[in-house]
Amino acid sequence: MRGLQYARLAKGIPLKIAAHTVGVLLGLTIFFGLVAPIALGSWVLALAGVLYYSIACDKSLADADTRRLTNAEFRKHWIAVALVSLVWCVPIGFFTLRGTATEMLAIWTVVSTLCVGSALIISAAPLGTIIFTVMTASAACVTALLVGEFEVAAIILFFAAVMVIGTIGSARTYLKSRIAEAGIAEKSEVVSLLLREFEENQADWLWQVDTGRRVRSVSPRFSFALGKEPAEIEGTPFLQLIAGDSWQTGQFAPSLHDLAERLKRRENFSNLIVKVIINGEHRWWELSGTPILDDQGSYIGFRGVGSDVTEQRESSEKIAYLARYDTLTGLPNRLMLNEALRDAIRFAEQWNTRCAFLMLDLDRFKSVNDSLGHLVGDQLLARVSKRLKELMDDNTMCGRLGGDEFAIVIRDASERGSVEALARKIIAKLSQPYNVDHHTLYVGASVGSAVGPRDGKTVEEMMRNADLALYRAKDEGGGEHCPYEPSLHASAEERRKLEFSLRRALERNEFSLNYQPVVDANEEHVVSFEALLRWNSAEHGFVGPDKFIPLAEDTRLIIPIGTWVLEEACREAARWPNHIRVAVNVSGEQLIEPDFASTVVRALANSGLNANRLEIEVTESIFLRDANVARAALEQIIALGCTVALDDFGTGYSSLGYLRKLSFSTIKIDRSFVQGAAQKSAESLAIIRAVVAMADSLEMTTTAEGVEDAEEAAMIRALGCTKIQGYYFGRPMPAIEARAIFDDQGRLTA
Repeated sequence: MRGLQYARLAKGIPLKIAAHTVGVLLGLTIFFGLVAPIALGSWVLALAGVLYYSIACDKSLADADTRRLTNAEFRKHWIAVALVSLVWCVPIGFFTLRGTATEMLAIWTVVSTLCVGSALIISAAPLGTIIFTVMTASAACVTALLVGEFEVAAIILFFAAVMVIGTIGSARTYLKSRIAEAGIAEKSEVVSLLLREFEENQADWLWQVDTGRRVRSVSPRFSFALGKEPAEIEGTPFLQLIAGDSWQTGQFAPSLHDLAERLKRRENFSNLIVKVIINGEHRWWELSGTPILDDQGSYIGFRGVGSDVTEQRESSEKIAYLARYDTLTGLPNRLMLNEALRDAIRFAEQWNTRCAFLMLDLDRFKSVNDSLGHLVGDQLLARVSKRLKELMDDNTMCGRLGGDEFAIVIRDASERGSVEALARKIIAKLSQPYNVDHHTLYVGASVGSAVGPRDGKTVEEMMRNADLALYRAKDEGGGEHCPYEPSLHASAEERRKLEFSLRRALERNEFSLNYQPVVDANEEHVVSFEALLRWNSAEHGFVGPDKFIPLAEDTRLIIPIGTWVLEEACREAARWPNHIRVAVNVSGEQLIEPDFASTVVRALANSGLNANRLEIEVTESIFLRDANVARAALEQIIALGCTVALDDFGTGYSSLGYLRKLSFSTIKIDRSFVQGAAQKSAESLAIIRAVVAMADSLEMTTTAEGVEDAEEAAMIRALGCTKIQGYYFGRPMPAIEARAIFDDQGRLTA
């Protein structure tokens, strides 16, 4: 603050010299002839010397506003002022004694004028003016008193007091203004620094337009964003620069219309997303702006900041797309289907119409994935989605729920039979062959549908009921369309309750095993028993295997249940004659368990049963889940000494391939072929003969299932089957009855 004051002294040096020169000339004029020339000369020389010293001090303080003023410099300054004041006291205190009151008043007038001039010229540094005023006024007052001019002395004192007070007030005002100026300058510098930093280091840029919306004060980054030189941009209409070709046609994007309206209405805006065209390329800008007003409050244009947000916009659009569309097929995903179904339900309720929701699942798709890999499976899904798109119109939306499940929303399904017709078209279209990666593939589709609001008034109800209908369509063999019926919900509820009971069945000891004998086809003596699982539920009574076994496999409860069956069958077989085997059915879910072989080893060890007396029965379907894992598990079982039988031969897939890869001990001919042969079906007879011949060549035995009378037994014997299983030789029976049927020769007694 002191530096701001005293740096001002150097600027007043010319006026200071001029004022004192005039004062000296006036003093010489007043006292010429009254005072000796040598005295006047000495006074002039003394004044010139002290003025020179004072001016030198003032010059040394010219840079005081940029550094700290030292105490020595401050002391030097007021000493110089005191010397100048002392020299001016000489004519006031001594020269006036030689003249009259007129000369005294004249010289005081000159000195007081210098005081006032000092207050005006160097008001920034009040100390010098105060010292000069006080010293000269004191000298004048003493002189006036000495000559008896008391009124003049009072006037001089009053003048001195006013000068001191005024000088201090003027200095304060000056200092406040300088502080304010310094603050404004500092803020301006900071703002300039921030703007420069903003321009240099940020992706944003500044823009400004005048009242005609023409660009002014083009910043380098703004010109870079426009792809032009600043000179080309200056004075060009802002909208013309960012509208591209649409400037000529006037067909602006809605966001540009919005920007133009805001500029026209002169209203603030922030984070306005505008679609612009820069050098023929579509970009997205985010603009903020505020009107500029002059000191009189008149509108003079707009100023704001902007940034290119094209990448962020594209990323946001991509994220939004991924959130609502399936990446593999490009179809709407579950979220978008839910929204479309919700809108369709609302539309149906509002206009008293009907909407529909179809869920479809691909038949035999899993076998494609397992046999040819997921890459081919994904390509197949893309082909399926393309066919589904071809069947859609403005009233329908197709989407993918996940996996091989798709769904269709019909906004207006009021036309009778429209749902059934679309379902049939879908099944027919998707059942046509596909050529994928040099493979000809066949898959079908099962469809379940629900009609709203009859079958549901919410999205959740519609999807649940359509899923129940789809489940029924799959149960019926696939390739079918099943509409929702209330009974399906009852079936689903029954299944839920059945599952709940099944989970507690092992704890409650509700399972038991029955054993059905397998006899030698020629000698008709028992060679083995097949262990068959039975469930007598406390809540549901006796539940058939065809009902609870699929449920156990779906819920993977078959693994603990299968372990119990294996251990129980081995314990029971250990009580039989040493030449009688036990056959245990194993699910594919059990085979893919990593510790399946260990489970078999524990069952044999705990029961004491020899491994060659345990036969594992599997169906061809196990190889469709994970063929390599299943094959490895069976090879471990065979290595233990157990035998493996292939059940339901001829009803599955890839039978001959797996016969070649694995050493099966027995092939079981399905009862459907046996019944067909009993009815003289040429195809069934040919299949049985072919299987027997193939088994003989592979050194395998054959077991015919479902033999119910003597004629069928004789026929099977004649066809060359090794073993026979069926009601004719014994129904499934409890363990105690199975033990009772052995006689001394191991033949049947009943």
